[in-house]
Amino acid sequence: MSYHMLEVRELNFDYPDGYEAIKNISFTIRRGESVGIIGANGAGKSTLLMLLMGVLFPKNGQVLVDEVAVSKKTLPMIRQQMGMVFQDPDDQLFMTTVYDDVAFGPRNYLLSEQEVNQRVTKALELVGISHLKDRAPFRLSGGEKRAAAIASVLSMEPDILIMDEPTSALDPKSRRRLISLLNSFEHTKIITSHDLDTIVETCSRTIVIKAGEIVAEGKTVEILTNEELLDHCGLEMPLSLQNCSICGSEKDFFTEKTKYSTTNTYGIQTIERDCRVSLVEN
Repeated sequence: MSYHMLEVRELNFDYPDGYEAIKNISFTIRRGESVGIIGANGAGKSTLLMLLMGVLFPKNGQVLVDEVAVSKKTLPMIRQQMGMVFQDPDDQLFMTTVYDDVAFGPRNYLLSEQEVNQRVTKALELVGISHLKDRAPFRLSGGEKRAAAIASVLSMEPDILIMDEPTSALDPKSRRRLISLLNSFEHTKIITSHDLDTIVETCSRTIVIKAGEIVAEGKTVEILTNEELLDHCGLEMPLSLQNCSICGSEKDFFTEKTKYSTTNTYGIQTIERDCRVSLVEN
């Protein structure tokens, strides 16, 4: 079994009008990692996710999942290993009940109804909405819809979870619950978000994309406290890091960690301190 769960090799993609959306992108994600992909609007994040999922196919380069290249031929197998939760849960919820939405994928694989029920029950329990199984999706709150969309992916039992803007449009309480839920999963996770505090709280490593290219990759805290890099990419330091010890002051949920030294394609200056976020549910 490969140590790398997912590998992207020299990926390029052009849209029909000739626009170069993805330019020679390469990276690897290890089994069990949680990796953030960030960038300003139009940077290429959504296109990259579509390439990872096999919704789009590259001009050249490869996406490999456990050393198997994503292609039209391998797509059915790949889709069993990777599941994506869309930014808008309404794009994923279209059946008359939550149960039927979560059961939709397993039923399409022609599993027995007993196996389908076991998977649905497990997925609903994992996200904490078993009591909503008979409710119509349109009657759910924003946070409940997000949980149902995640359950519809979990019922497929993927190894890799891809999350596009998972905290979008959530109220603070629903957001905290979702962050806690994501951190409880042992899956390999790929998360894109404009809410960089979400990236801080869920991802140990972050990849920064600008104009279809990777400009930086490294530890999340190092990336998101580099003001020069963030400004170059049209991003701002997340609020939760603006008062951390790296920036000159302290908050009680940051603690100094071991020293490290890293470099990347953007030439980020070596930082002699790291910090670790300890999430506390209120």
